[in-house]
Amino acid sequence: MTDLNALTAANAKRWANAKLTRSFTPVARHLAAPTAKARYQAVSGETGVPWAVIAVIHQRECSQDWTGSLAQGDPWNRVSVHVPAGRGPFRSWEEAAIDALVNCAPYAARNKDWSIGRTLAKLEQYNGLGYAARGRPSPYIWSGTDQYRSGKYVRDGVYDSNVVDSQPGCAGLLMAMMALDPTITFTGATITPAITAAPSSTEKPAAPSIANPAKGSIGAFIANIFTAIFRRKS
Repeated sequence: MTDLNALTAANAKRWANAKLTRSFTPVARHLAAPTAKARYQAVSGETGVPWAVIAVIHQRECSQDWTGSLAQGDPWNRVSVHVPAGRGPFRSWEEAAIDALVNCAPYAARNKDWSIGRTLAKLEQYNGLGYAARGRPSPYIWSGTDQYRSGKYVRDGVYDSNVVDSQPGCAGLLMAMMALDPTITFTGATITPAITAAPSSTEKPAAPSIANPAKGSIGAFIANIFTAIFRRKS
């Protein structure tokens, strides 16, 4: 059984050391847009779960599709078939989201500790603790940061160490959202992590040629002679 206190400490340490390896800003802008934020805040008001946490779950579960349930991405206007199965149908996205946070494991609405370490541990519980049991960073949290390289459950109970999760992880999404919206805060969280610098795009010097001889070469010596002759003629 996973020690949640140890997982909380591990994720707090990873957050402090993490650097983003891709840009999360475009997705974060959609999650923090005023209309979306208002809907997340409405659910937050009913559950006590921070609205930014609701937003990143929505992104991970169904790419912020408002027809998909927060619980597992199934259409909220039909009975769900994926875990948690048998939920719904609901009258709105908001009603389905409240049900997911209040009545479905890991019962996020019961959580009272929203420090960054515990927040990330709760998000990891939301997806499952299989990665923690293996001693591996969860891509659900860390994909798109230098804390994660590879490894993914490709289906229930089947882990492939070579697969790389291409979805943006919750930690990177929260970092990007915090940079855009200073009202988003978590105890112990800073947003010092930055996107890893890309290789310099400065153009390389042109290779030596007749038109561009290397400095100090015979070609450069001859070119200087011709330059001097033409200057005298002009």
